[in-house]
Parts: sequence; C-alpha cells; structure tokens
Amino acid sequence: MLFTQLQHKDVLMALIAFKSFASKVPVGSLRILDDGSLTASDRALLSEHLPGVVYLDLAEVRTPACPTRGCWERLLWIARLSRDHYVVQLDSDTLTMGDIDEVGACIDQGRSFAIGTWDDQEIEPMASRQADAARHMAIEAGPHHVQVIAEAHFHRLQGVETLRYVRGCAGFSGFARSSVELAFIESISRQMDAVIGKTWSQWGSEQVMSNIVIANAADAVVLPHPKYCDCSRIRSDVTAFIHFIGSCRFTGGAYQDQARAVIARLLESEPPNA
Repeated sequence: MLFTQLQHKDVLMALIAFKSFASKVPVGSLRILDDGSLTASDRALLSEHLPGVVYLDLAEVRTPACPTRGCWERLLWIARLSRDHYVVQLDSDTLTMGDIDEVGACIDQGRSFAIGTWDDQEIEPMASRQADAARHMAIEAGPHHVQVIAEAHFHRLQGVETLRYVRGCAGFSGFARSSVELAFIESISRQMDAVIGKTWSQWGSEQVMSNIVIANAADAVVLPHPKYCDCSRIRSDVTAFIHFIGSCRFTGGAYQDQARAVIARLLESEPPNA
C-alpha cells in the first residue's frame, strides 16, 4: 500500500511522486490522508489519475497519548494500515529517478526500511545516538531542534538498553506488515512528553517516533546512501531516489529539471490513449 498525507498546494507534486514511484515498484493500493485543505477539484484530479484512491481523515486515529498535527496522524494511520498491508510512506517532495530494487526486495521480504542520512549508515543502539546528541547539545549553543532534544533524552526511556534507532527521514519509509504497534508508539510518546514537555509537540517529533518504530522492527534496513538521498547529496551517476527536503526544491532548479525528466520518461512509457 502506498500512503501519504497531502495538502492542497502539493497535489501536482504528489502526482509526480506517486507515478514515478509506481513506475518502478508495483503498488497494490493507495491511501491519501487529507490534511483538511484538499478541495473537491483536488480530489477529482487525484481520482482521475489514481483510480481507486481512498481518502482518510485526521481525526479518526487521534489518541491522547500522542501530539496532534505535525504528521502524527500519518504515523497513527500507518499503525492501523500496517495490520494488513506493507505500507510505503511517500512524501510529495520525492522523485523516483531510476531503479529502486532495494525497496522492492524489502516489500517482498517483509522488511521495514528507512531512507538514511549518510553513506554506509546502519541502525544503531539507541544509547549510541543519545550520547552523540548529548555531546552536540553540550558543544553547540541552542535553541536545538526537537529531534536533537529528544535524542539527547533517550536515556530516560524505559528499556533504552535494548532499543534501537535510525536517524532517517519520515518522508520515505517502509513499514512491514504487523511491524507497528500502537501501544508501543503511545508508550514512547507518553514518556517523551513527560521528559521534554511541550517540546515533544513541536514539528519533527513524529519523525523521531517513525525512526524509532522502523529501527525496532525485525530485520529493518537503511537504504543505501546516496542512491537514496536528500537533495543536498545527489550524485548523478548513483542517485535513483531523491527527497527534496525543506526549501531546497525551490533553489537551483534541481527539482524542476529532475521532475521534467521524470515526466518525459513517464510519457514515453505510457501506452497510447492511456
């Protein structure tokens, strides 16, 4: 199952993201979590291009144990959908440029995956990431991002000695069937809220939780970097999947150039009158 949370301003980008991904990995079904801004015209356009798409509601999965908004409902929907499906979470600011066989293998083998941040990255003990984040906070003056603050307080979590972590990106991630437990998410969320308070409700905390969920799934993997990378680390001879994080898609023309190339490739492969 392909899944995303979507807002009105990203509809056209989402179509390119979905179609470029589906051209390389077979997709059984598609779910879109409407952030509340999709218009009737948006839904009509999406349904025209993506037959069978189903729209989901934010409020249906909310729980007092977790923050609201900030993509938390997205993760909570993944917990529900992954009971019966392998779920690939795909942001609209992504492009699939080439073959992504590793993703297909993860789906076939029932292994969760994360898109990494550096070469040869592996899932690590949570205590190791906590130590690195604590050193960073001690050296660098604040204010610090919620991700760093949360990581620096991992030692306060129950069972930290056996928990794992990956500094991945929630914008592209795979969740194996039955790998996501709502009770686990709620427990970690309650503990983090007790430790860092309102900071846990800031934008970015959901990514921390997504990283924790994936890292602690059985046989989870980090996709090879920079074959899968963000827009600051593209290598033209290697990169097959790009996540245009933050504002980088608006600078330098990289997104426009790559998107045009993707569209041209899709048109070439599309059957006549499709």
